[in-house]
Amino acid sequence: MTAISHSPAQNAIVSKWDDTAAAHMSEPELLLYRSNLLGSDLRVTNFGGGNTSAKVKMKDYLTGEEVEVLWVKGSGGDLGSIKLDGFSTLYMSKLQALKSRYRGLAHEDEMVDYLPHCTYNLNPRAASIDTPLHAYIPKAHVDHMHPDAIIAIAACADSRRLTEVIFGGQLGWLPWQRPGYDLGLKLEALATAQPQLKGIILEGHGLFTWGDTAKSCYETTLAMIRLAEQWLAENVRQPVFGGARTGVLAAEARADVAARLMPALRGRIGQAERKLGHFDDSAAVLEFVCSRDLPALAALGTSCPDHFLRTKIRPLVLDFDPASPDVDALLAGLDGALEAYRADYAAYYERCKRPNSPAMRDPNPVIYLIPGVGMLSFAKDKATARIAAEFYVNAINVMRGANGVDTYVGLPEQEAFDIEYWLLEEAKLQRMPKPKSLAGRVALVTGGAGGIGQAVARQLLAEGACVMLTDIDGAALEEARQSLLKVAGKDNVAAAQGDITSEAQVEALLAATSLRFGGLDILVSNAGIASAAPLEDTTLEIWNRNQNILVTGYFLVSRGAFRLMKQQKIGGSMVFVASKNGLVASAGASAYCTAKAAEIHLARCIALEGAAVGVRVNVVNPDAVIRGSRIWDGKWKEERAASNKIETDDIEEFYRQRSMLKLSVLPEDIAEAVYFLASDKSGKSTGNVLNVDAGNAAAFTR
Repeated sequence: MTAISHSPAQNAIVSKWDDTAAAHMSEPELLLYRSNLLGSDLRVTNFGGGNTSAKVKMKDYLTGEEVEVLWVKGSGGDLGSIKLDGFSTLYMSKLQALKSRYRGLAHEDEMVDYLPHCTYNLNPRAASIDTPLHAYIPKAHVDHMHPDAIIAIAACADSRRLTEVIFGGQLGWLPWQRPGYDLGLKLEALATAQPQLKGIILEGHGLFTWGDTAKSCYETTLAMIRLAEQWLAENVRQPVFGGARTGVLAAEARADVAARLMPALRGRIGQAERKLGHFDDSAAVLEFVCSRDLPALAALGTSCPDHFLRTKIRPLVLDFDPASPDVDALLAGLDGALEAYRADYAAYYERCKRPNSPAMRDPNPVIYLIPGVGMLSFAKDKATARIAAEFYVNAINVMRGANGVDTYVGLPEQEAFDIEYWLLEEAKLQRMPKPKSLAGRVALVTGGAGGIGQAVARQLLAEGACVMLTDIDGAALEEARQSLLKVAGKDNVAAAQGDITSEAQVEALLAATSLRFGGLDILVSNAGIASAAPLEDTTLEIWNRNQNILVTGYFLVSRGAFRLMKQQKIGGSMVFVASKNGLVASAGASAYCTAKAAEIHLARCIALEGAAVGVRVNVVNPDAVIRGSRIWDGKWKEERAASNKIETDDIEEFYRQRSMLKLSVLPEDIAEAVYFLASDKSGKSTGNVLNVDAGNAAAFTR
């Protein structure tokens, strides 16, 4: 047990504005510059949250006259990574004309349907529901951010008075209201009535600031956040979260608990839709999950809509005592804990639903809090799971700030429901693209640094899977990971060096996969070597090396993967990359051929046991995959050339002409076959062998 590591003080938010860089930018470019700066700091706004705008004089394409155009972040964008085409553009004259169409709060949502009719220059970027919040504030530049420090004040029971005390009349205050057209009119009214204001705090939600220039707006936003942070730090009047209730497990023990817990949870919540997990044991999280106020504060839920739309209205706090850690008891209690959470969520839905509410969505938790261990989050993809965790860390920071100076207040339940099940949010969900075929799946690829391993990983990633690569060659593995990061991004690719002939390293590898992604769905056993020698020259060392890597290694990895898949109870798929030589003997390669034959038979044996628990096992048999191969780049190429009495430079042409189809077999060909067998496209196939050898009659399966 270790002491609680309290959250370190954060560095003050400072302006990153560069006058030299900004000097030659147009107004839209300055808006983009400002947006990227603001979005680069999660203390200023969350991923995908916040909004920025600028009212810009531009030439009308029909009349040639100069008109005022609102540039505003479009629906679904992220400020940190947005480009110019991520902004909607709308005629201000038409937005002003919309006021005559407004029929009151009961008809609020219909105003969104008018926004496309205000579009400037046929811009296809859809305008967000926040557009009126920017359009009607009578300033050229407007920022709407969700800084933790500001929301902490906005979420206090006494937030209106605190706004006056802290900001000395620089910021106005409005009571909580769901973002929409009416709120846009209220912002306009307050900003017009009090022209000295630099911005407005919306209760429980966030901050609006403005300025006459892009730079002044940006710096005002930062100044208000710094003022809030400083005041909160100087006015703490009570122990953070009521003080510590439990200690913290050591880092290795925390990781072990999470790695055991995540597959068990994933299986229980992923029956209808596969989920991917994320583990966070940062200082802020540990401080919260080990605190006395954890149960009470977690039950209150989050205050900012951006937070609970990602995290659900409240998390699930698991019963775990780090002073006497019993992981088996924790696992045994999962079914009851999840059942109680689902029942509570269903009751919340029934209490709050409207006649036209969408059907109840997945009632499982998104956020799981474990005293002494940290936080787990699960979502349909890894990025969403990670971002949900980041949002809940923001919520923790808000609760820390609010409870330190006053009383934290969550959003009223009905208000929370009306946002979670807002018909406009539902329409946004329905517009989401169809998931890829391997979305929500986790794959482990052994021999991941080689040509076939990388091609397989690239194919699985392209189909939506997350991939853990492993290889004994650490340098080559890191090179492969970096290459794949360029096409799949940091969330979906991970790598762990390991020796598959070591039982301990295999178990560590599987634990690392669970900890990174939540579990395992696909195993691609691809680690390989090749050797050739006449029988009388085959040493015991050569024989054992082939057996250890190609048989024992495949056994250890598949046994561990089988246990993991069986625990999850959502099935799985294993694909062994064997060889044509597993079916056809070759003179001078007895150690290799025998080991490859054993691989194929091992796969068949596992298929027999796996069928009962939905685990399919199939084999891909390549032949002569020379391009990109680390095996063929070494001694094997020389050995096979000598065996066939040809030059090494002629080896690919030799094997191409030897095939029935007169074609070369490439790593991408193997990857296509692996994908087919790993995916639901072959959902009724197990125990099969698929040759990818350009045709070899001797290897026809019988």
